[in-house]
Amino acid sequence: MAAPVIITVAPTGARRGKDAHRAIPLTTEEIVAEAVACRDAGAAMLHLHVRGDDGRHSLDPGRYREAIAAIGEACDILIQPTTERVGTFAPDDMMQVQRALAPDLITLNLQELLDPDDDAQSLRVRDFLGEVAAAGTVPQYIAYNPDQLKALARWWEAGWLPQAQPFVLLVLGRYTGSVSQPADVGVFLRHLPEEWLWSVCAFGPQELACVMQAALAGGHCRVGFENNLMRADGRPLADNAEQVGRLARMLGEIGYPVADPRDTRELLGCRAPLRS
Repeated sequence: MAAPVIITVAPTGARRGKDAHRAIPLTTEEIVAEAVACRDAGAAMLHLHVRGDDGRHSLDPGRYREAIAAIGEACDILIQPTTERVGTFAPDDMMQVQRALAPDLITLNLQELLDPDDDAQSLRVRDFLGEVAAAGTVPQYIAYNPDQLKALARWWEAGWLPQAQPFVLLVLGRYTGSVSQPADVGVFLRHLPEEWLWSVCAFGPQELACVMQAALAGGHCRVGFENNLMRADGRPLADNAEQVGRLARMLGEIGYPVADPRDTRELLGCRAPLRS
């Protein structure tokens, strides 16, 4: 039997609005409803973005607290806040999300933290990553290309990533100019330390094929409207839960069990117990 595969859903993202798809959840109420539907469909983790009153991407800890509390009341899906800068926020804003929330999970991009990329900022980032570990938060490091992955590996080899078994998200493609293909997974894996836990997300209609390739290679999967709105044949997906459900069924068909939140906590070493 294969090891359980973690399905993460990224339902909102930082950029898209209702003009892109009416089912993109933007308000707390919409995100909660999507969290419940995706949990029922097979997702164990929700990658959380929140928006401000103007509809733009926000890193406001208060908005995060509101959304995290509401999702937690509705279901047991694990919640992973983002620290994505989106060209708007600074490294200090990223750090403030972690310090204000001390969440179970968080996403971090090393290159976004290393701004400026000099010795002084490197020391600050090393200290900050130590804070993250000391708080019991499990970070997922994001790599948008093999060079970023190699930089993470160098930090780990030097002892600057505190985790013995880092968890990394490999991002295939972009919103524009780069189409994801399943073969892209192998481009990253050549540079991935064997000990690491890893997941894949992919921009564009080949999303499902790309994350299935990741699962077959021993990784985990992230799907959702942050990265893709379409089936492979060009038809729009109804909502995030449709893609989660399709992925869970395909994994089941080939004998790959889908991790539930309890499995996921154990796999990632999350500190907090499930609700009774």
